[in-house]
Amino acid sequence: MVRNEVFRRLTAAALRILAVAAAWLVAGRIGLLQQVVVGGAKVAPLWPPTGIALTCLLILGLRVWPGIAIGTLLVIATIGPVNGASVAIAAGNSLAVVCSCLMLRAVGFRIQLDRLRDGVALVFLGALAGMLISATVGSLALLLVGSLPASGFCATWSAWWVGDAMGVLVVTPLLLALYTFRRPTAIRPYQWAEPPLLVLLTAVVALIGTRSPLHLLFLVFPVLIWAALRYQLMGAAPCVLVVSVVAVRAAVDGVGPFAGHSTLAVMFTLQALNGAAALTALLLSALIAEQRNTYFKIEQACVALAEVVARLAPGEDAHRWPPAGDEEDEEEDRPGGR
Repeated sequence: MVRNEVFRRLTAAALRILAVAAAWLVAGRIGLLQQVVVGGAKVAPLWPPTGIALTCLLILGLRVWPGIAIGTLLVIATIGPVNGASVAIAAGNSLAVVCSCLMLRAVGFRIQLDRLRDGVALVFLGALAGMLISATVGSLALLLVGSLPASGFCATWSAWWVGDAMGVLVVTPLLLALYTFRRPTAIRPYQWAEPPLLVLLTAVVALIGTRSPLHLLFLVFPVLIWAALRYQLMGAAPCVLVVSVVAVRAAVDGVGPFAGHSTLAVMFTLQALNGAAALTALLLSALIAEQRNTYFKIEQACVALAEVVARLAPGEDAHRWPPAGDEEDEEEDRPGGR
């Protein structure tokens, strides 16, 4: 009986590790579709596997970290030979995501991302600080084996770091929003149509901003702000992903505001756009969610106090809280009610 239980646990753990490796492989192959050459090395402006891996560690625990290394080696094997540099890159990727998860845990990060401090922690600890490790180890490994010239180290390192960080900023909030989403108990029919329309509008505005020769990239921000105000992370995260994908495609094609510039200038413009979009949506969503949570707690305290008063002074129901006209809107104002 004990042996069967141990076998089941080991099997479940192995399956989770393989699932993480498979997710990294699939996401890595998708990320490799949009590559640019920076400093003599090919890098992805947006590397989704880091966001997927961090989400897996936050939800499943640190025990699935071998899946990151396995997935990295599988991705490398699909594009070239596996050597010592490949093992170093796999180790760097695993260590970076594990350190990001540990730092987030140390500051009390909550996967609901319903506090401003959670959004700030994900940006500065999960993305910017943690991904320094993968970029440094990967770039040094390529330099030591001769795949990267010394003159291109800084450019490759910065592009690698930003690509990994953007994977966390763009993908992790979306996956966490999907994981923590709870279907509201009361929702009006038009509210089902608004989120898809927001995503569609974001795609149209992003296409206009990234394909027009005019500098219209700023047009995406009003849409992102509206999505964050209306639906917090669940509405803003898909819009950020759409903006990033459309912008990366335009940068690789060299069209719109990315035309006629050097690779470094294009990468700088692209990552400035992606970073600003992700930060705007993530931090604003967290701030709005935190305010709604505070309001909901105050409302609950008022209801509890009103019930106590009603017991102490029967017949005073006319002064109960909340007012009758506000009851039908209570569900949609709760956290996750939209």
